[in-house]
Amino acid sequence: MPYEIDITKTERVPVSRLSDKFFGKDPDGRELGFTNDSMILDGKPFYAISGECHYSRVPEGRWEDTILKMKAGGINIISTYVFWNVHEEFEGKFRFDGRRNLRGFIELAKKHGIYVILRIGPFNHGEMRNGGLPDWLYGKPFEVSSCDAGFMQCTRRLYRAISEQIQGLLYKDGGPIIGTQIDNEYMHSAAPWEMTTGAANEWLPSGNDGEAYMKQLKEIAVDEGIITPFYTCTGWGGAITPVDEMLPLWGGYAFWPWMFYGDKEYKHPATPEYIYRYNHNNKYPSTYNFEPRYEPESVPYACCEMGGGMSNYYNYRFQFPYKAVDAMANVKLGSGCNFLGYYMFRGGSNPVGEKTFLNECQCPKISYDYQAAIGEFGQLRPSYYRLKSLHQFVKNFEDRITGTFTVLPDNSEAYDPNDTRTLRYAVRTDGRSGFLFLNNYQDHAECHDKKDEAVTIHLDDEDIRIDGISLDAEESAVLPFNMELGKGITIKYATVQPLSVIRKEDRIIYLFFVPQGMKPRYVFSDGKDMEPETGAGCGFCLTAGDGTVVEIITLSDAERMDYYEFETSQDGIKKAVLSDKPVTFDGNSYHLEVTGDEETGVDLTRTGASRYTFNVPDLPEDAKEVMLRIDYRGDVGQIFDASGTLIEDNFSNEATWEIGLKSLDVKPGEVLTLYITPRKENVTIDVSSVMAGRAEKAESTVAELTKVSCIKIYDKVIPENAFEGVTI
Repeated sequence: MPYEIDITKTERVPVSRLSDKFFGKDPDGRELGFTNDSMILDGKPFYAISGECHYSRVPEGRWEDTILKMKAGGINIISTYVFWNVHEEFEGKFRFDGRRNLRGFIELAKKHGIYVILRIGPFNHGEMRNGGLPDWLYGKPFEVSSCDAGFMQCTRRLYRAISEQIQGLLYKDGGPIIGTQIDNEYMHSAAPWEMTTGAANEWLPSGNDGEAYMKQLKEIAVDEGIITPFYTCTGWGGAITPVDEMLPLWGGYAFWPWMFYGDKEYKHPATPEYIYRYNHNNKYPSTYNFEPRYEPESVPYACCEMGGGMSNYYNYRFQFPYKAVDAMANVKLGSGCNFLGYYMFRGGSNPVGEKTFLNECQCPKISYDYQAAIGEFGQLRPSYYRLKSLHQFVKNFEDRITGTFTVLPDNSEAYDPNDTRTLRYAVRTDGRSGFLFLNNYQDHAECHDKKDEAVTIHLDDEDIRIDGISLDAEESAVLPFNMELGKGITIKYATVQPLSVIRKEDRIIYLFFVPQGMKPRYVFSDGKDMEPETGAGCGFCLTAGDGTVVEIITLSDAERMDYYEFETSQDGIKKAVLSDKPVTFDGNSYHLEVTGDEETGVDLTRTGASRYTFNVPDLPEDAKEVMLRIDYRGDVGQIFDASGTLIEDNFSNEATWEIGLKSLDVKPGEVLTLYITPRKENVTIDVSSVMAGRAEKAESTVAELTKVSCIKIYDKVIPENAFEGVTI
């Protein structure tokens, strides 16, 4: 069926500079800050792409690999919680050693040219025990998360300890720390107080002191030397957002395991997260999951917690659909977002406290894999490769995205998320050119292929009808219209997605790729109508009016997953790479992650109904990681070392459980115990005894180990000048 969208009905949002409270300069005078539209660096648009990675949840020996993978995936800002209880589990005893070495992590970020936003709390949630607040706070004669002088004094001590670790690494000193988040979800969310939950069912207060609390925390942070160009706060759910001092950040999750812990029984709905909105326009003061306390146009629409995955909670387990991540990013981008931020981008493992486990009770004690783009042990998931393509697009064309406005079809706000047959689309435009956003993904609903649809875009002086729109189920796409490639060369429209632009001395190379289900076609303003061959070696050339050669390469969908680009050490020249193996670049050498064949030589000894022991296999020194892979059915999988200490766990969702043995720091030949707690049906607790007796009874139990194997992963290092044969 035909669809249309009228650009002439929407007014462009004027762009203006925010106050000096949202700006800072480095020692070279490079100014970083915000307009009400986007981040700017040295007066030019900078499209921020933030990925959450918690340094304390990653072994320090894996930090550099993590940072390089995030950078290769298009992340330019790492956001990280500084969990209070990780650093001050006992009052007055701060730890910044090992995986708690905040300074060491930030120094690696600086080494590799990636910015950092610190989320300094005091409340940080993140499925951490007590929302990151130390146990000892609750025994004090004051309320936590309040303006009480006692709580503020304890928080000041925390901020002072953080500040001591980061001096010299702030943006003003030439460091990578550009932003600071103050608290988290204040007056919106809290967490169970783990010391008493299950007995007294005590919860932390979510706060009552409004903006005064947030502003007082910022004053303390600045007073203690945590001085960054801007400060942020979370905006969703009615959280406090003092926009005169802090940039509110948003997000969205399509999988809600927390909803199964309330007083009512719920069925997970199809969420409206995958319907385009306009979240940067005062005429739409609120939309789904975006109800700001301020005028939307006054600050950029920016995100920090788009669901980059989701943890399995005990009462709700699922295999996360990786196409959900880039589809959400597409929708946020199409809805006016100029600051993408994912939670999590890199999963991890909870550090174990000196006194107790530091997890929140409804989550695994150790594992915080989050089914993220980069997994708990550095695995790259399909979402990583899909996001990489979208990030390459926004960074290469950030000047054509920022400053544009969103246009929606009529009545789009009334779209039903369960309606997966109607085409979902939006436009971002400067009034003449722009991009048509398409989304064909919906959570918790069956999606359908789209075939030969058409969208007509009404401009002031012309109508552009884009036909031949076909898109496979669960896919999303961005199509250009009136896109100028060179003097006299303009794409009227195309059924391919922009990926990159590479400028060489004798030519400009534009790379596009074909979204799944689409047939590639370029229609030019001079009447040319081309259906190109796809593939890295199948480009075609046009000559611009000034003599510049413009080459257009159309990659297949599979090739775009293998496409990387790096700023090399050779005068900042961009190097494009096609590789079927993950690639990172450390500034001097390229690193290819090479995975060996699956090996099944893990000998297990059964020592109980669902308990096994096995010897740690060979862990070659030259192997980057040895991944143990366990297929099982049951409730919870747990691995213990020889001393009986829990070192890894997993809530079964019947996906393969992967464990990085080298990351766990176990030794070859060491005996480990695998215990699968059974999944039980129709459980009752028999309390009928006249003595002090209770017993669990279940009609049936399931605990089945089906396969154990391992794979070795190697890091192949190739010097920059020797990396040949795979470049474009």
